[in-house]
Amino acid sequence: MASYKYGTYLSQSTHEAFDQDHGPGSGAPYAGIYRCMGCHREIGIASGHILPPQSHHTHTTAQGSIRWRLIVYADHNPK
Repeated sequence: MASYKYGTYLSQSTHEAFDQDHGPGSGAPYAGIYRCMGCHREIGIASGHILPPQSHHTHTTAQGSIRWRLIVYADHNPK
């Protein structure tokens, strides 16, 4: 699970980007931390870079398919 020390550096969002799953080997639409929804493995990735492929790690049948979900968005253009 992603951790943080200073909550002042994060803000909560209800944007639909946090509800979308992305398949292995697809492009990351946003920079940030992505979580595998089956096994809870997490990765950091830049926008447009390719999410880890199917061969990155294996799942049990109970974990289902590998699907990455954005859990922390990295804003490159702070206001």
